[in-house]
Amino acid sequence: MKNLLMTTTLALAFSVPAFAAGTHSGGHDDDHAGEHAGMMIGMPGDAASVDRTIDVTMRETDDGAMVFSPEAFEIAQGETIRFNISNMGFLEHEFVIDTVEGNAEHKEMMARMDMEHDDPNSIRLDEGGTGEVIWTFSNAGVFEFACLIPGHYESGMHGPITVAEKTADAPVEYATGKIKKIDAKAGKVTIIHGPLATLDMPAMTMVFRADKAMIARMSEGQDIEFVADRVKGKLTVTQMK
Repeated sequence: MKNLLMTTTLALAFSVPAFAAGTHSGGHDDDHAGEHAGMMIGMPGDAASVDRTIDVTMRETDDGAMVFSPEAFEIAQGETIRFNISNMGFLEHEFVIDTVEGNAEHKEMMARMDMEHDDPNSIRLDEGGTGEVIWTFSNAGVFEFACLIPGHYESGMHGPITVAEKTADAPVEYATGKIKKIDAKAGKVTIIHGPLATLDMPAMTMVFRADKAMIARMSEGQDIEFVADRVKGKLTVTQMK
């Protein structure tokens, strides 16, 4: 009898549905909805680690459209962005960042019931209101920002967030050379150098630009390993061992 009761209890427990996006009777559950977006597009960001700030406005137009400005974002994987958001319209608007699928799911829920987002990846603002969302985009891909208040998405309030995959930095290739002449006043140095692979140049003697700090480390007759690039159209020594 005891085993039968335990089996029945477990069966009932596993039959209860689980809602990954939290509760929706007036607001999203902060932890669960944040986890949903976090797994896909990143995580709430730390204000002390913000890499850059993007100003975002929300408003209606004279022809009845509802818009965000800017209309799209390009972000590097791993960047922490502070979105400074202003509602410059006459209606209530919200700013939500998620996957396209996640926004579609939440938009459908909001069409069925009166609810308001209260998650770290979103903010709702009354007319004239301001606020911010700080987010770390840890995953590459194309995501979406949107207003999910019924009718607003359909009126144009959505746009893409393109997060470019972070690539490993290419190894620095140093060329070898001997310093023939230095003109510190003009910021120039003449170098007898080997091939410059990064500039597709053969070995020769050429005049390069260099800043004061770089020239201070140089002396005529010195053997060097260096990196050169075109800076404002001029061949310039940019690194030196």
